[in-house]
Amino acid sequence: MENLLPKLPIGAWIDFFIEWLVDHFEPFFEGIAIGLESFVEGIVLGLGFIPSIILAVLVGVLAWKVCNWKIALFTFIGLLLIDNLGYWENMLDTIALVLTSVGISIILGIPIGIWASQSELVSKIVTPLLDFMQTMPAFVYLLPAIFFFNIGVVPGVVASVIFAMPPTIRLTILGIKQVPEDLIEATQAFGSTTRQKLIKVQLPLAMPTIMAGINQSIMLALSMVVIASMVGAPGLGADVYRAVTQLQTGTGFEAGLAIVIIAIILDRITQNIGKKA
Repeated sequence: MENLLPKLPIGAWIDFFIEWLVDHFEPFFEGIAIGLESFVEGIVLGLGFIPSIILAVLVGVLAWKVCNWKIALFTFIGLLLIDNLGYWENMLDTIALVLTSVGISIILGIPIGIWASQSELVSKIVTPLLDFMQTMPAFVYLLPAIFFFNIGVVPGVVASVIFAMPPTIRLTILGIKQVPEDLIEATQAFGSTTRQKLIKVQLPLAMPTIMAGINQSIMLALSMVVIASMVGAPGLGADVYRAVTQLQTGTGFEAGLAIVIIAIILDRITQNIGKKA
């Protein structure tokens, strides 16, 4: 069998393609790297300017308004615990990475989902790409990201976007397609254009489902923080990775607990925003 079917040089083709992109589009990738790094640093500086106790109160009030007093109390105490353990600055780095990744996922994912929901051809092209993005091991995304953007926070953001974007796209498609057909027919009967139908009927009714996709994207982006730390991304993931490599169980547990607290806060807030959408 080996003689009849020689090995396809897929790896060599990928390496050649990556090198070609780096050689011909290096200024483009440098511009993206500078922009993303500046944006992440801006979020960190903005959040870091607010004293930890005040930020904890503000996020707690947000959780109270969106959720209930129990989640608000958990949010306030959890953030104070992270500050007490000495992970406040690293938590801000992690939040900045997650917000940037999810923001890009929303900006790119929702329009793609809308397009795929309106075109069967686009849907057939996008679906296998999403399957590929979700099943490919996340570590693999770090390799080309390092070639394009060197080490640091940027390859972590890029890998997180690729890994976290599929739920936003999938649930945007699902939410729009689940709008009752009789409502669509009613809007068409009143002479609504495709754009009016989309903006005034389909998107508002699909918003809870779209928010569920954004919630999943946030959780996936947060799950990437440890993997992103392997290419130099700062944050709580770097503390976990350092603890694993140095066999520091206590430190690893503390940093992991901080990640869990952030995950619960973001999950509960975005879930309730989705319910009220």
